[in-house]
Amino acid sequence: MNKVKRMAGMFLFAFTAATTQAQETVANPENADLMRSNGKLYVVVAVVVTILIGLFFYVYSLDRKISKLEKK
Repeated sequence: MNKVKRMAGMFLFAFTAATTQAQETVANPENADLMRSNGKLYVVVAVVVTILIGLFFYVYSLDRKISKLEKK
């Protein structure tokens, strides 16, 4: 379980670092306004969040299966 917490913390740190880096380098904010006005930005955010949740669930379930095999 400690490994899962450590991995989740690492992913959270990497994601936070990547988003702050991305926010600093935005050169053309009009594109974000255009996507927000069309509603496409929320679709992109929803897809990214869905993918991340799927990855976290997969890693968690894989860790549980491996732990169960190690105990046998």
